[in-house]
Amino acid sequence: MYYVSTRGGVKSVSFSRAVMMGLATDGGLLLPETIPTLDQATLRAWADLSFTDLAVEVMLPYAGGDLTREELTGLVQRSYAGFAHPEITPVVRAGEQHILELFHGPTAAFKDVALQFLGNLFEFLLERQGGQLNILGATSGDTGSAAIYGVRGKERISIFILHPLGRVSPIQERQMTTVLDANVHNIAIRGSFDDGQRIVKELFNDLPFKERYSLGAVNSINWARVLAQTVYYFYAWGRVSGGDVARRLSYAVPTGNFGDIFAGYIASRMGLPVERLILATNRNDILYRFVASGTYAVGDVHPTLSPSMDIQMASNFERYLYYLMDEDPHAVRAFMEQLGRDGGFSIPEEKRRMVASLFSAGSVTDAETLEQIRRTFRESGYILDPHSAIGVRAAASRPDTICLATAHPAKFPDAVRQAIGIEAEPPPSLQGLMSKERRCVELDASSTAVRSHMTGVLDSVHA
Repeated sequence: MYYVSTRGGVKSVSFSRAVMMGLATDGGLLLPETIPTLDQATLRAWADLSFTDLAVEVMLPYAGGDLTREELTGLVQRSYAGFAHPEITPVVRAGEQHILELFHGPTAAFKDVALQFLGNLFEFLLERQGGQLNILGATSGDTGSAAIYGVRGKERISIFILHPLGRVSPIQERQMTTVLDANVHNIAIRGSFDDGQRIVKELFNDLPFKERYSLGAVNSINWARVLAQTVYYFYAWGRVSGGDVARRLSYAVPTGNFGDIFAGYIASRMGLPVERLILATNRNDILYRFVASGTYAVGDVHPTLSPSMDIQMASNFERYLYYLMDEDPHAVRAFMEQLGRDGGFSIPEEKRRMVASLFSAGSVTDAETLEQIRRTFRESGYILDPHSAIGVRAAASRPDTICLATAHPAKFPDAVRQAIGIEAEPPPSLQGLMSKERRCVELDASSTAVRSHMTGVLDSVHA
């Protein structure tokens, strides 16, 4: 399998090269040249597989030529051995909806599913190829800790994570800043997540800097993250449908950066029987507005009870735009240039109808989020975190939907307490965090400040 850029400047790179490159050198995002499609017999057989066996089957075609089945199997087994639930991503029932629990990894968030795998994949490729990797990423809350836990203590890898100062939950902040391994570097920027994402893209587009310091990406701009997240869409379908290939299911996905729901889109293109992908946003509703109107227009970022979704610039949206525009990189480049120049763009009406044929969308207020946590707890005893509650709320008119629970409710005790008067019992991974020693630096939200800090750290390490 080979990979191309959404903007047309990178073609026919291998899976391992795509993983190590992260953001394409032309500023676009990498995608496979073709998407494998499944016949019904394969889909039916996959429904009975364990999560780890299924992960190998889903990912192997995309890694073909770079990883053998045995190598991929070893990576998958190491990546999920530390998850707290034997099913890795179990499906439970809460009222009329199915809840796909994605928070049983070491940081109690869905990002662990991809980033435990990506950390081991990076380590494997570096050992095989030699060299160093310096990971640079921005987080709105959960990506940072999951990435840090995925690579902490690994040889040949250093990681620099940017988070918006004061705009992640206290537990999210402590999960990152209490990891004191020498290869972990936390940076609190005086700005928003979108500022952090912009800085990351600017530094990746500084090709001399990227090459000199061997930058790698863990944000969902890295294709391997999307690929790993595709697995649990198949897994949940198999657990709910029992392998009935005629049964089409809907998925409600809390999203800010479009990465998790894009993994569902890839699964649907592979042949997963998807009825609807329900895109659930909070007040920061650029994606909701796009589905409703066909216009993608950037607004201000507003702090909410669901901080991991406080995003306006959804970096993975470019990947979907590529497919929506019939894999035309020139059209994608023109739209992205218009976005940078004018702050938005509109797609043709026939394309808007194509979007509406698969995607539904809902925008949920903080008050509605609290009410959904309260209602679900009252009706079933199940506690939702504020992000997962947004997905459940958006799917209210579609019973039997698979709602992605993206974080453990104990990560957001203030919102949960506000809704139901009690806090969720924290898993062992979250206990004692607030009393641990922490390490972090504060910087202005500029690529110049971050570049200078990284250069100082890395030059001193390799002096």
